Amino acid sequence: MAKIMAVANQKGGVGKTTTAINLSASLAVAEKRTLLVDIDPQANSTSGCGFNKHELTETIYQAFIRGNTLERAIQKTTLPFLDVATSNTDLIGAEIELIDEEDREKKLRVLLREIEEDYHFILIDCPPSLGLLTVNSLTASHSVIIPLQCEYYAMEGLGQLMKTISLIKNRLNPTLHVEGILLTMFDTRNNLAHQVVREVQRHFGGKVFKTIIPRNVRLSEAPSHGKPVILYDIHSKGAESYLSLAKEVLFNGGNHHG
Repeated sequence: MAKIMAVANQKGGVGKTTTAINLSASLAVAEKRTLLVDIDPQANSTSGCGFNKHELTETIYQAFIRGNTLERAIQKTTLPFLDVATSNTDLIGAEIELIDEEDREKKLRVLLREIEEDYHFILIDCPPSLGLLTVNSLTASHSVIIPLQCEYYAMEGLGQLMKTISLIKNRLNPTLHVEGILLTMFDTRNNLAHQVVREVQRHFGGKVFKTIIPRNVRLSEAPSHGKPVILYDIHSKGAESYLSLAKEVLFNGGNHHG
């Protein structure tokens, strides 16, 4: 059975999609069958893996709303062990369309059941909000990876996210836990960045990944080429850091779900 991890932070611009794409690709390079589920209507994980979101006729939206199987939204990527459940802007309407549905928080969990036997890891790229799509992602996941940008307001909004996680744990998904907090966009020359790292480590201790993702030009260029950074520039600092994060995730009991 797959280990399912949501990559979530309702604050935009913290490296959420970058993490979802590059951690998925790094796990795939370790020959772990990995599915990246794009549940963000902006569909940046879809385009960052080389798919044209405007040309897709079958996406996760059809699975959510029309009752199609999730399998029909899954595309193979150029990495042999990486697949993507694609998304596009159709998904914007999903939250409203699901409002009257029974068990609407569990839609994704049910969809993932059909295919979870086929993968070692399933990563879900959540939208930058705490709406119904994120709630679905957290309800379907074993754990959450929380990317935090190394900047002044890093911790802002984190309390809100933690509250949402514990609500979902209490009401919908008792096994949900924080896989780890990931510090992103770290600039070694910036004193404030170092302060943020210390503060987050002091506050969250062992919950913080040892790997810190640096600010890296290659990392920010890769999505416009429709590639994970390891395919764009394997020798870049960005690629190295996500490979190191994948090792941590594998070591953290990547297999504790069988």
